[in-house]
Amino acid sequence: MGSIKRNSKIIILTLFVCFVFLKGNAQDFHYSQFYHAPLSVNPALTGIFNGDKRVTASVRDQWRSVPVPWFTTSIGYDFKISPAKSKSSFFGLGAFLNYDRQGDSKLTLGNINLSGSYHYLLNKNNIITVGLLGGFSLRGYDSDNLTWDSQWNGVGVDTGIDPGENANRSRLGFFESGAGFNYRWQKSSRTKIDLGVGAWHLIEPKIAFNQSDDLVLPRRFSAYAIAAFKLVDNLDIQLDGLYQMQNTYNELLVGAYLDIYLNKKPGKRTNLHIGGGYRISELPAVYPKIAVQYNEFLLAFSYDIDISELSQHTNYRGGPEIHFRYIITDVKPLGQFKTCPIF
Repeated sequence: MGSIKRNSKIIILTLFVCFVFLKGNAQDFHYSQFYHAPLSVNPALTGIFNGDKRVTASVRDQWRSVPVPWFTTSIGYDFKISPAKSKSSFFGLGAFLNYDRQGDSKLTLGNINLSGSYHYLLNKNNIITVGLLGGFSLRGYDSDNLTWDSQWNGVGVDTGIDPGENANRSRLGFFESGAGFNYRWQKSSRTKIDLGVGAWHLIEPKIAFNQSDDLVLPRRFSAYAIAAFKLVDNLDIQLDGLYQMQNTYNELLVGAYLDIYLNKKPGKRTNLHIGGGYRISELPAVYPKIAVQYNEFLLAFSYDIDISELSQHTNYRGGPEIHFRYIITDVKPLGQFKTCPIF
């Protein structure tokens, strides 16, 4: 009886998590600190930063204590292209990789995407950007660790019983597409606001492993705001919010952090970021966050603390998220340096 109760509990929990995240259709991965993975949020954010080249990396690990572990990682690189004859516009180009793995079936998604953006300076304080994205994704699973209801023999699961569950294929590929818009108002490098919208899976590719099914990856829409303000000489504040909608799933992230300047000397600039956020969705969570920045290196950490009913019935409490960023600024030869107000 104890074994049956444990198995029933596992099945119920698995179905609950799958319903939340996969109801209706497959859903995209996400990050709580979305602004540290800008290329995954909006292609219009390609190339808009203080510097010439940017490298980012992100890792998210969750659901380890329930039967559907979920691991996500992303790596991105983008840079600016400034036309020699233009003082009011520049381009951004980028590439990023995503890898996502879920559950006992090791349902994986790996993709490589190329993004491009065009930035137009309305004046020294305002800039508008449009961005496009194209890529290719591979999706697959491993059925070796899966069990089925037809293998239940009344006492336990007998893996020697043929489940009769056969898909046409365990791997498939599809093309990715996306577009976005961003508006930035900027008073200085420490006081600025970004407002943007993005759309993903514009062509809604088919993702069914059974070729007779018409399951598609639904479009994902997002809208965000990121605002930074200088409070005093050694203290800034950032406020951020993101709303995402995909099929019937939607979530709202709101957060803030204080940016403390520990050292402002050139070559030794050190900042400490401390804050938190709140996710409103079927599985709400709060997440404290902290980051350390030394010159152009930044390392950020947050931990999602689940406050849904799921945490009341299991030992699941959340999962960590880590981000890395490095920005390179090229030294311009004398006589060729062009001042750009975009930071």
